[in-house]
Amino acid sequence: MKRNPLIPFLLIAVIGIALMLTLSFNGLNNAKEIAAEKEGGGAEQQASAKPEEIYQKTCIGCHGDQYQGGVGPSLKGIGKKVSQDEIADIVVNGKGNMPPGLVPPEKAKEMAKWVSEIK
Repeated sequence: MKRNPLIPFLLIAVIGIALMLTLSFNGLNNAKEIAAEKEGGGAEQQASAKPEEIYQKTCIGCHGDQYQGGVGPSLKGIGKKVSQDEIADIVVNGKGNMPPGLVPPEKAKEMAKWVSEIK
């Protein structure tokens, strides 16, 4: 009995097309969630976050897990060098290599107080 050599290729093609369509529709759904988050859905979560949680999400990559610095400056003892108002301005508006908008403006004072107390 001879088998048709096109059957395995056809089966793989059908499975591939079905998988591609499934992942495409899943991606469309994810794109809607990402767009909603950019419009403000993600800001609500960050607005209710504590300063250390905000640091873990947005600052740790540049300032380090021990506040030792890296790409950004060390935050240890920064409260002695810079006032809380200046820190609040920097975390909202950015400065130098630090991009603006990493901390919501309504959390800036709380974040500045927390950063100034790092030892």
